[in-house]
Amino acid sequence: MAEKQVLLRAFNVRKGEVMIAVCDCELLGKKFKEGKLVLDVCRDFYGGKRVSLETAVDTLRAATLANLVGEESIRCGIEAGIIHSDCVLRVDGVPHAQFVLI
Repeated sequence: MAEKQVLLRAFNVRKGEVMIAVCDCELLGKKFKEGKLVLDVCRDFYGGKRVSLETAVDTLRAATLANLVGEESIRCGIEAGIIHSDCVLRVDGVPHAQFVLI
């Protein structure tokens, strides 16, 4: 069985700040709506390279900002210790979380 992977993209925001976008591979390019909430997993933002869950966790630990979408991606954020399970928002059943280090 192949190791699970997620899509990861890193952005240099400004000096000393790195934003990481992580999403489950099967969610890329999809849009989810629930009431007034819209979660757009657009290719321009989330379309990064496929990486192992371990690599995603390691990369998230170095991030100052992050956006995560999907069950596997959220699990990476929780394992990295940067996302608390109580802070996960669901849009049409799809989990999403963000963090900013101050």
